[in-house]
Amino acid sequence: MEEPMIDYTVFYKEKLPLDDVWEPRWDLLISSYNLSDRVLDVFSRANADEKRWLVLPDYDFDTDELPPRENVHLADTRNEADYILDFFGANSFSLDGADVCVDITGFLKPYMMFLLKYLKHQGVKRIDVLFSEPAHYVKKEDTSFSDEKVQEVRQVQGFEGIHDTDTSNDILIVGAGYDHKLMMHVAESKDSARKKIRVFGFPSLRPDMYQQNILRSTKADDTFGSISSASDPSSYFAPANDPFVTASVLHDILVHENGLRKVTNLYLSPLATKPQALGFTLFYLFEMDGGAASMIYPFCPSHSKKTSEGISRVWRYTIEFPR
Repeated sequence: MEEPMIDYTVFYKEKLPLDDVWEPRWDLLISSYNLSDRVLDVFSRANADEKRWLVLPDYDFDTDELPPRENVHLADTRNEADYILDFFGANSFSLDGADVCVDITGFLKPYMMFLLKYLKHQGVKRIDVLFSEPAHYVKKEDTSFSDEKVQEVRQVQGFEGIHDTDTSNDILIVGAGYDHKLMMHVAESKDSARKKIRVFGFPSLRPDMYQQNILRSTKADDTFGSISSASDPSSYFAPANDPFVTASVLHDILVHENGLRKVTNLYLSPLATKPQALGFTLFYLFEMDGGAASMIYPFCPSHSKKTSEGISRVWRYTIEFPR
C-alpha cells in the first residue's frame, strides 16, 4: 500500500456560537432528519438558500413524526448508494461552484460516507460539514443507537476497495463507540485478520462520555483479542470531535503497521462519533480509495430516533477536495 503524505492540519475547524447569528451562508444545506434537539435546532438556525431533509427509512418514522413535506426527501431503499442517488435524481441542484453544507449529526454513517464521495465525484471542491454535540445521551452508557440486531456486515457502497489475494497481514481498525455488540459483529466478521485495532474517542465529546465509552467497549474485548504494548499497540486515541486528527491518527497507524510488516488488506469500520466517522471517510477518500482497503459496517434493521437531549457545541469543518 502506498502511504501518501496528507497534511490534515490545513483543514479548517471552528466552533459556531449558540447565542448569536451564524455568519456562514450556503447555497444548499443537506441534513438527515431525526428527533434529537441538536438536529432540529441546527436545521432551523443554518442560513441556506435551499434546505433539504433526508428522511432515512432506517429510522422507521411514523407519518405523524415527519416534518412538513416541503423540502423533504423520502425513499424506500435502505441501500445508501441508491438512496443518495435517488435524492440527487429527484432534485435538480446545480453543484458547480455551489457552497454546500452537510449536517452529519443525524446521518447514519454509510449514507454520510456515500454522500461525501458522491459530492467529491461530482466535482464539488469545497464543502462545510456541521456537527452538533449533545448535552448528554438519553441513557448515558446504556444508550442504544440501533436495535443491535445486525443483519449483515458488509462493505459500504463506494468504499469497496480492490483487495489483495494475500491475506496474511490483514488489519482491521475500528472506531470504538457505545454499541459494543456492533463492534463484536465487525470483529467476528474479520476473524482472520492478523490484528484488530480500536481507536477510542479521547478527549470525548463530554467529560463523562469517555468513561461510558470504555465501559461499553470492554464488553467487546474478547473479540479483539490483542493487548496493547508500547512497541505494538492495538489501542489508539483521537479526539471525538476532530475528524482531521482522526484521519492523521489512521495515517500514522498504517505507517506504523507497514513498518512492522507490509499490510496486505486494510479494513476500516467507524462505529464511534460522527466526526470520527468523517475522519475515517476522509482518510479513505484521500489515501485509500482504489487500494486494498474497504470500509465495512454492521447494518441493522432500525435505529433510534432520539439518542440525545440538548446541544452543547456546534462544529463547522471545512473540507477541500484535491483538484
